[in-house]
Amino acid sequence: MTFDQAVALQPAWVGYWLNWLLFGAFVLPAALLIWRQSRIAGIATIIASVAGGFAVNWLFGRMGYVKLLGLPHVILWTPLAYYLFIQMRRADMPAWPKRIIAVVLATILISLAFDYADVLRYALGERTPLAKPA
Repeated sequence: MTFDQAVALQPAWVGYWLNWLLFGAFVLPAALLIWRQSRIAGIATIIASVAGGFAVNWLFGRMGYVKLLGLPHVILWTPLAYYLFIQMRRADMPAWPKRIIAVVLATILISLAFDYADVLRYALGERTPLAKPA
């Protein structure tokens, strides 16, 4: 089973969320490259998101669709969220990059809420795959 097939077996909102996550954490940060003040934030977000995406796919290939798939986000996005929060509050940051960072940060924080809960549940023994092949 592929990752897309596993997601298709989940409630529809999971697919919608993953589509938003793709936009909010991978595509939207590219807009931060426009302004000098937000370029590093954009690059850091893109790198962390791409690395997290590869790590999630690697884990999926090893373990299937389990709650531990949130671990790469926990590891990579927790410090990124703190960094983005600091960048958003900079006095020299123009208004539009602040708005973009706010949307990216909100997206990452919502994802982290799910990811922390899932990783904790996995650590506490909930290891049943979320999607099983038919």
